[in-house]
Amino acid sequence: MKRVLEICTGNIESVIAAAKAGAERIELCSALDVGGVTPSLGMMQWTHSTFPELKVQLLIRSRGGNFVYDKADLETMLIDIREALPYVNGIVCGALTNEGDIDIEALRLMMAAANGKPVTFHRAFDRCCDPKKALEQLIDAGCTRILTSGHESSAEKGIHLLRELIEQAGDRIIIMPGGGVTTINARMIVDQTGCKEIHGSFSAGTGITSTEAVKQMLAIIAR
Repeated sequence: MKRVLEICTGNIESVIAAAKAGAERIELCSALDVGGVTPSLGMMQWTHSTFPELKVQLLIRSRGGNFVYDKADLETMLIDIREALPYVNGIVCGALTNEGDIDIEALRLMMAAANGKPVTFHRAFDRCCDPKKALEQLIDAGCTRILTSGHESSAEKGIHLLRELIEQAGDRIIIMPGGGVTTINARMIVDQTGCKEIHGSFSAGTGITSTEAVKQMLAIIAR
């Protein structure tokens, strides 16, 4: 089984490093120090024109902080999605209610704006109150995948729930572990969860993805 590695890239340097290492897919974002927000339109266009072979998943998030969005936040994100569509392969988004449930209405609007492109529900999932209920809601909504650390601070700590979610999901949606994934723990996470995709920045705290680490990761998941 071929596994997919998705590289979280928060700046142009990381995009270059990921592409140089042979990555097939990236999540494009900025401001990783606040958990990531939507990058500039210029960054999207540059990435698309410079590395057309990269499959770009675009983070849509108007600000740092929580995932409960007001009307202005949501309208901003809907505009960002529509403007980005010519330059990206998929959308990464998510929203919660004040009660910690999936904001189904906000998600419906964002998915409509994505106009058929695949949608990944991001790590807002790790703050929802009932992950197994949320999983079924995201399947019903038509999401392609969920990026999650298994409701823990890292995917390694969340292995138990990740494995349960992957078993529950079956072939209906992709569960993609992310959060604290490194070349040291990736093999364990893959083996103990059975995941088909895995996500990380591989920057070792520098903020810039390491080409060598991505090459190592590609070799690790190929085994």
